[in-house]
Amino acid sequence: MLSIIVFLPLAAAALCALLPKSAAGFAKWIAVAATAVDFGLICWLTSQYRPGGGMQFTEKFAWVPQVGIEYHLGVDGISLPMLFLSGLMTLIAVLASLKMDRQPKFWFAMVLLLQVGMNGVFVALDFVLFYVFWELVLVPMYFLIAQWGGERREYAAIKFFLYTLLGSVLMLVGIIALYLAAHTFNMRELAVLGAQGKFTGAFATWVFLAFFVGFAVKVPVWPLHTWLPDAHVEAPTAASVLLAAVLLKMGTYGFLRVSLPILPDAWADWRWLIATLAVISILYGALVAFAQT
Repeated sequence: MLSIIVFLPLAAAALCALLPKSAAGFAKWIAVAATAVDFGLICWLTSQYRPGGGMQFTEKFAWVPQVGIEYHLGVDGISLPMLFLSGLMTLIAVLASLKMDRQPKFWFAMVLLLQVGMNGVFVALDFVLFYVFWELVLVPMYFLIAQWGGERREYAAIKFFLYTLLGSVLMLVGIIALYLAAHTFNMRELAVLGAQGKFTGAFATWVFLAFFVGFAVKVPVWPLHTWLPDAHVEAPTAASVLLAAVLLKMGTYGFLRVSLPILPDAWADWRWLIATLAVISILYGALVAFAQT
């Protein structure tokens, strides 16, 4: 079921992209149907979820067995609400875009591709799979801003791309470091090892900081936030909705899914940094809002 939820929008995106110009107007109805069905499946999944039952609806098989990479999906009490949010907000964004008349098939294909990445991030339990979906989100959002944004859309899109790419590179370094230390990409196994004190000392600190930057850019946390005002101002309304409602939550989800369970000792050591930057972000945002007309 989770595979259908993740990849149904991908099939719909491909169908939209392959439509001839004479039938480009049908792209919006393909997108509406795909996102509505996808959200319906998520609602059914939510109704079947057993609170307190741990990771559920798991799917797992070897993907690249030579290095231990798996196709591993599942949801729990952290990821299921985020998956629900992704499905709901993408459906709303598609409905809000029904009057889109400039390159409609490309627009809806990008929105659907964005949903694939968002859904995948929230259900992936293998680090390589998680990273693939995380990076996938970057591509359609870049084009949504660069192609349909405001006057400074290219500047905003490139800034968004570069900031996110910086965080992604550091996250990749952290993933590789964990693999070299534990010889697994399985996020649940890494969480068990983390709870047992496998990752400590300078190693845990540097890996934690690598993940911290990767996730903090997405939240975003001060001082890694400067891409966000430009992206929000220049992005078209539907893309801005998805950016605010779902993409920014991916960073917080990353902290809860990765940093806290896998690197608990480093998290405890650096909680003062997280708290300090969070307070600065709140106060800075409030002061900037007061200063604006």
